[in-house]
Amino acid sequence: MPKSIRTSRRTWVAAWAVLCVLGVAATAGMNASSAPDPQPEKPVSAECAEYIADIETQLAKAKQEGKDDGVLAFSRSTVGADDCSDEIREHFGGDR
Repeated sequence: MPKSIRTSRRTWVAAWAVLCVLGVAATAGMNASSAPDPQPEKPVSAECAEYIADIETQLAKAKQEGKDDGVLAFSRSTVGADDCSDEIREHFGGDR
């Protein structure tokens, strides 16, 4: 006697649900085991390191004076100076 249609559907639905659960579990396991390799820090030029230190000093001074409103303006007029915009962005806001 052949199986009824209802029992056959239940079997397929149960098999599908088991496969889905196994797929989700395997994906979660693979994601947990494969942590990305940390990227090595790029070397910063001496001029950029000095400029970043100057910015940190000015930020600390503004904080001590109670001017810690989060807005400071900086300018550089040195001709031929290194472009430190990427280094500054990484140092002060790299996690964004």
